Amino acid sequence: MKFGELAKYLQRLEQTSSRNEMTVILAQLFKEATVADAKLIAYLSQGRLGPLYANPQFQVADKMLLRALGERATELFKKLGDLGLVAEKFSLGHHSDISISNVYERLKEITEAGGGGSQEKKVSLMKSLLADLDPLSAKYVARMILGKMRTGFSDMTVLDSLSWMLTGNKSLRGEIEAGYNVRADLGEVVTAIKTHGKPKILEPKIGTPILMAKAERATSAGDIWARNSRCAVEYKLDGLRIQAHVKKDEVKLFSRGLEDVTSMYPDIVQGFKHQLDKDCIVEGEMIAVGENGRFLPFQETVQRKRKYDISAMAGKIPLTIYLFDVLVVEDKNIMSRPNSDRWEQLIKLVAKGERVKLMERIIAEDEDSIEKFFHTALGDGTEGIIAKKLEGPYRAGSRDFNWIKYKKSYAKSALADTIDAVVMGYDAGQGKRSDFGIGDFLIGVYDKQKDAYFTIAKVGTGLTDEEWRRMKKEIDGIKLTEKPASYQVKKGMLVDVWAKPQIVVEVQADEITKSSMHTSGLALRFPRLISWREKQPQDATGIDEMAKIYQTQVR
Repeated sequence: MKFGELAKYLQRLEQTSSRNEMTVILAQLFKEATVADAKLIAYLSQGRLGPLYANPQFQVADKMLLRALGERATELFKKLGDLGLVAEKFSLGHHSDISISNVYERLKEITEAGGGGSQEKKVSLMKSLLADLDPLSAKYVARMILGKMRTGFSDMTVLDSLSWMLTGNKSLRGEIEAGYNVRADLGEVVTAIKTHGKPKILEPKIGTPILMAKAERATSAGDIWARNSRCAVEYKLDGLRIQAHVKKDEVKLFSRGLEDVTSMYPDIVQGFKHQLDKDCIVEGEMIAVGENGRFLPFQETVQRKRKYDISAMAGKIPLTIYLFDVLVVEDKNIMSRPNSDRWEQLIKLVAKGERVKLMERIIAEDEDSIEKFFHTALGDGTEGIIAKKLEGPYRAGSRDFNWIKYKKSYAKSALADTIDAVVMGYDAGQGKRSDFGIGDFLIGVYDKQKDAYFTIAKVGTGLTDEEWRRMKKEIDGIKLTEKPASYQVKKGMLVDVWAKPQIVVEVQADEITKSSMHTSGLALRFPRLISWREKQPQDATGIDEMAKIYQTQVR
């Protein structure tokens, strides 16, 4: 397929806000494309060059692209406010026969330009590429380079479109999503379905992250016992959840947000190399531990998440990872095996050492033993406990009562847990906050079925001066010139600056109330920021989960 044809499809996608219409357009696009092109389209249509965990970065700012476009581009940019439109206007190319693979390789070359004179190399490569493209293609290539695509859909809509391509409806979405959950690379999913014409073909693969399982909530030990009876109960640590992929002498660490964080934690990597001698995929919680053996607060652990001064910080704040599950051993998928069997496998995998340990765990024989273990866990500085069905499989990417979390209730809150919400944008600051440039920020929850975000609150309290500055800086780094099509927002909740759905925050509130102001139909009363979260937006609190919390909150 020629890139010019892809650009026409991207224009059609940009011009519609209908999720169903997007699904049909994408289905047509994938059906028309070859297997090789379809894989690249899966990435390029969302402005990426790879899956979330291995997506090369362009490191190109507006000013650098303006240099590639020429002197007169700056004036036009001031009028249009969109370098994609500027590239379209300035394009002198008339070629519509450049292949998708050609454009992809040249875009990748831009990301790989480094070392001395890298900026000049990037400018030269961009200038050459844009000169070879027709105006419409130039518009979308410019947006891809800047990370400012406006197609307004996520991986979930692509999964819907693959079902539509096969059946003319969304009936296969669940089966296709099950494959995506164990192989979280949209390009691989598209390739498999285009090649085999059916969804049930993907198995986990060491090196490609598996979407992590999630737990439902309980408000008491009695709730857990009523559902699970005899079950495994483990500490719930307030650290960083990590999925480790171990193959021969190579280790990859993935965060819950599907980020490859291997380079940040060399001490943990060495721990896996010394303590595990089989190829496997294991999962655990990484946390800082004090000299007295107590788990340290999350604020201590998160200091290790950095790209610079890694060795120095590793010496200052050493980490330990506490494993609680194994999903693959020697290329054999064991996720469907009972939790008790997987735990026995995990025990055999891990040799004694300081960096990699097993999560504290008991088998609860009655409600009282759950309650006692819960108080022991709190005494050791944890968030609480997670109860797991002994016969339960590992449910990748799913939230159900196979796992149940029970956390300490917040003293002044009717809610037994916090909300993980997506930051959608902010309002400019007034009064004292005019110094920060931000007065409040809009948050929402995700609806998986509609692939859209629905508002629940504007947060204007609970942040320190430093946190306000950080929030503005992070949003400004991903700000958009208009509201994304996937954001469902009523007029009274519109904001001054919109952001891509990338930032996830943990928010506490006094209670959840019904609301006609918010598109979710629910609102947080007195919301306040607790922390930033290491999650994909689609893994934040869902709209259905929000409704469940509303029903179960203390009244």
